[in-house]
Amino acid sequence: MSTSNLTAKYRPQTFAEVAGQEAIKAILSRAAAQDKIAPAYLFSGTRGVGKTTIARIFAKALNCVNAPTAEPCNQCPNCKQITAGVAVDVIEIDGASNRGIDDARRLKEDIGYAPVECRYKVFIIDEAHMLTKEAFNALLKTLEEPPPRATFILATTEPHKFPATIVSRCQHYIYKMLTQQELVTHLEDIMNREELTFEPGALEIIAKRGAGSVRDSMSLLGQSLAMGADVLREDDVRSFLGLAGQDVFFQLMDAMHSRNLVAVGTVLRQVLDQGLDLGFFLRELTNCWRNMFLLRQAGEEALPLLGFSGEEAKDWMAWAGRFDPAHIHACWQMTLDGQKKVMTSLEPALALELLLLNLTSLPDLIKLESVGGPAPAGGNAPQSAPPNRGGGQFGGPGGGRPAPGGGGPQGGYAPPGGKRFAPPASQPSNNGAPNVQTPTSASAPVEPPQTQDSWPSERPAPVPGAAPRMQEPTSPGAQAPAPSVQPTPKAAPQSEPPVAAPSPEAAPVSPEMPEPVQEAPSVQPSEVTPLAASPSPQPAASGPKNWAGFMDFVAARNGQSGVNSTRLRLNSGEFTGDELVITCSARIQCEYLSEKSVRSSLGQLVREYFGPKVEVTVKTGDIAVPKSGRQLQEEAEANPGVQKVMDAFSAQLTSVSERKH
Repeated sequence: MSTSNLTAKYRPQTFAEVAGQEAIKAILSRAAAQDKIAPAYLFSGTRGVGKTTIARIFAKALNCVNAPTAEPCNQCPNCKQITAGVAVDVIEIDGASNRGIDDARRLKEDIGYAPVECRYKVFIIDEAHMLTKEAFNALLKTLEEPPPRATFILATTEPHKFPATIVSRCQHYIYKMLTQQELVTHLEDIMNREELTFEPGALEIIAKRGAGSVRDSMSLLGQSLAMGADVLREDDVRSFLGLAGQDVFFQLMDAMHSRNLVAVGTVLRQVLDQGLDLGFFLRELTNCWRNMFLLRQAGEEALPLLGFSGEEAKDWMAWAGRFDPAHIHACWQMTLDGQKKVMTSLEPALALELLLLNLTSLPDLIKLESVGGPAPAGGNAPQSAPPNRGGGQFGGPGGGRPAPGGGGPQGGYAPPGGKRFAPPASQPSNNGAPNVQTPTSASAPVEPPQTQDSWPSERPAPVPGAAPRMQEPTSPGAQAPAPSVQPTPKAAPQSEPPVAAPSPEAAPVSPEMPEPVQEAPSVQPSEVTPLAASPSPQPAASGPKNWAGFMDFVAARNGQSGVNSTRLRLNSGEFTGDELVITCSARIQCEYLSEKSVRSSLGQLVREYFGPKVEVTVKTGDIAVPKSGRQLQEEAEANPGVQKVMDAFSAQLTSVSERKH
């Protein structure tokens, strides 16, 4: 038996023998039976799906001695000549070799002659997208109105390269890729006609690797049969195709489930040492995650969709139950997204290794349960403070930054030191400001809380005799620990009013903490925790009012006032009694001080420190600050010379730009 060219040996000779393309076969067969032939046809689709084969069968059906007929007889002289490729009136042209305008002109001359032996003159142009623009233009009129008893069939894999004028003159039929089951059925028919023994899994692998193309599947089958084995086995096919078996994927799943990175690297080394196809390995791995996700979510109801055998179904059902659904779905998506990155990488093996290690460590890399979870037992876990929306370098006093997971009660706070403050799960919220527990350990830092309704720069002056509001114990025997207050940055010398102890009859309301909108739920004595005192706004210094004192005042308020004291200190200032003049040291400082929010906050600080009638003036000094287009236009409109020109010519000023020196 010769297996050198199964494609040519088993090329279909009738519409019924063609695998797939049922709709197209029915249309063309009916057209041939009714003798209703279009001037031109355009067949497009991927390689190896039957475009040229169906074109030849259609030509035989048109020119059969028994025509008009739905199927060629393949017995008459016309059918035999067309099958052998020697028919005078059926001309098959390679578009890649005959693509110029001279070839198109010769074709126009040939079409003018009537058929010699057959009923129709058929021109089959394969790879027609290779024709030049001039050749297409030369065929326009011929395709639209060909002579009687003549038709064109253009076959291509790239229909987007055709001019729209050509496509509009043809009946366009799009050939689809065959399904895996259609390819398996076609391969089984060939193996039965060759009287060869095979394992069904072997043909399934060949059909899957063929990717919807009959010709590619036939070529792979020919290579498999060339090994000379008595039985076509699945292991042999995987071996010569460089494909991983299910045992490789089971080993990989076992290593990922146990989070054994060394075992994952060992499996990958086996894949690389065997020379397996990395692209197809990723495709099969993606399919594994997809199968596991469907089995995990739908159970046995998904088995008909996946097409597993009984033993395979048991194995994959077991593996699907060992992984969390969220983990399976994330691995499926990451593998699908990573295919292109791996195959286009300069180091595909390293890129694949990184992907597999990421899939293995996914539960450790993304710990969803640690975000907003309860604090660990022991009482030494630091508690949370709500995110600060101040104007510090990182958005809060001291340069703190929001921790991953958001800035709300479920998020937590991460200061520059690297410690994360996890929010307690059981503490009630007081008008959006969570209560802050005092840690029992002296080493656990505590951030002063701030409410969302009152910011330090907007709070009124403290009321003499008022004390920070405390949560009262529900029983006389329960004694609350003293609140821990983080010291505020050092400010100018100031006198602090005495603080009176809270009265048991009526505790005064502190201006720092607003009254709750809703009544807080009752708590047990063991759960009562005092509120940490919020930092009070710094009053104006009682000493001489000058730039240095103002800098200390702003530094004490840094992160709470909207002005960065570090950037402000880079400039120089002078207080003249009713005006604070700030001279910029660089252009970037001028741009910073020119921002609307900074100017507003700076003016508020100046009036708070120097007095309510003091204004702020920012000067650029010797720094050349570019003017905006609006400023240039206003200056130009105010210029007397420009006004005279506009009046003389009834002109209008449309745009103004600086002159480049």
